[in-house]
Amino acid sequence: MSTVTLRVTAVMIASVMAFVSIGVNAAAITFNTALPVAKDAFVNREQLIARRFKNDPSPMDRDLNVNGLISVLGYGINAKLALFAAVPYFDKTLDLTAMDQQFTRSTRGVGDSKLFARYTFLQHDERSKTFRIAGFGGFKAPTGNDNKIDSLGRLPMPLQSGSGAWDYFAGVVMTYQTLDYQIDSQLSYSQKGNANNFNAGNEARADISFQYRLSPQQLSSDTHSFLYGVLEANIINQSNNRLSGINDPNSGGTTLYLTPGIQYVTMKYILEAAVQVPVIQNLNGSALETDYIFTTGFRVNF
Repeated sequence: MSTVTLRVTAVMIASVMAFVSIGVNAAAITFNTALPVAKDAFVNREQLIARRFKNDPSPMDRDLNVNGLISVLGYGINAKLALFAAVPYFDKTLDLTAMDQQFTRSTRGVGDSKLFARYTFLQHDERSKTFRIAGFGGFKAPTGNDNKIDSLGRLPMPLQSGSGAWDYFAGVVMTYQTLDYQIDSQLSYSQKGNANNFNAGNEARADISFQYRLSPQQLSSDTHSFLYGVLEANIINQSNNRLSGINDPNSGGTTLYLTPGIQYVTMKYILEAAVQVPVIQNLNGSALETDYIFTTGFRVNF
């Protein structure tokens, strides 16, 4: 190999690794990653989510649509520790039949906010690749309205913007990143609190994401943007909700989602979109099944 070729190759690698080092990379769409936020830097993520539910098997013929905007701001304390705050806004609409009449029940507003920290406790870097494991934990504060009332009375708790309860969650996330692809996985558990005589079911989930660089196929010194194909799987298990201390037999269960998506990554931002499609839904009683969840948004480091 000639000296000129070696120099060009070195420039290409240095350029791409400089891109990687600033923290704007392909990433999981439906969950967290272990990639760091640089010290004294911020990352902002905005996600629009549209969730549609299948036809209701119960006599009420419920038709539920949930739209949301989730705003996340992260701050790097140092190379290992980052803090995050997430604030959602929900628009929920439920059409149903009761007493031989059609009713629409809806609510919109700011939901419950999450605050959590993520700490990288294992990091192994090699040329053009990195492997990291991080732990995270935090709480959900009852910042949303949990007391909405309409003509039928107080809205059921799952339809309220907020829960009125404090929740706590923790987990571990792993990221393996190369120049061609990235793998992320996560295990997490959420302990739900009690408020208004309602206790949502605790939630355990396992997630995995694979992102593969589709374009450009060949890297060069002036490569500044990337197109990634994304495929994720999410398995979520939720225990029964409890009403006044009694298990609700029409709540909880296990769902497995497959999530194809796409990401456009530049030096400054990421654009992304994905669709979560349930392939297995083993729910309890007449709990509503999900038809699909569409997610799109962007993230920016600054």
